[in-house]
Amino acid sequence: MSMSASSLFLGLLLGSIGMGFVIYGKKQRVAVPLVCGMALIVFPYFVSSTVLMIGLGIVLIAIPYFVRI
Repeated sequence: MSMSASSLFLGLLLGSIGMGFVIYGKKQRVAVPLVCGMALIVFPYFVSSTVLMIGLGIVLIAIPYFVRI
């Protein structure tokens, strides 16, 4: 797996957004942002394609806004 500058930057950006979701989900005791935040932190380690990383990141960021449990 080769790491380009764009994938490293996207991993940092998505991990930061994921950390915000985790903190919000933990404080508000809401499961959806917590799980999406953890997924945003972890999935960049397993995805090497920049386009796929952007697509999955957008989907994971959008899920808490549309799914209310």
